[in-house]
Amino acid sequence: MRLNEISYNDAVPIDGYGPGFFRIAGQAVEGAIMLSADGVRAWGGYEDNAVLLELAGQADVLFIGTGAETTHIPSALRAALEEAGIGVEAMNSPAVCRTYNVLLSEGRRIAAALLPV
Repeated sequence: MRLNEISYNDAVPIDGYGPGFFRIAGQAVEGAIMLSADGVRAWGGYEDNAVLLELAGQADVLFIGTGAETTHIPSALRAALEEAGIGVEAMNSPAVCRTYNVLLSEGRRIAAALLPV
């Protein structure tokens, strides 16, 4: 098997997660968060769509982590994001963490909004 070192350039990957927190760049961040090329921000959940809409033109796809289980996101949120030109994929938060890191290492224009497990 061939192993390659992963390079994230200036972007910050997700190091880990646990009950109520995410570990980003070696630091535990409590609660829901939004990650993008600009860094990490607090996210107020599904009703806080303003912070997500700021991603228009910066991210092609937003991965929404729905917590421990995969659930549907509100249709109004999905419609607002898609109208702003942001693709949306919802999955459980652990899956978003893995997917985000892989695509980030490929240099993709992505973002993640995560509810804690």
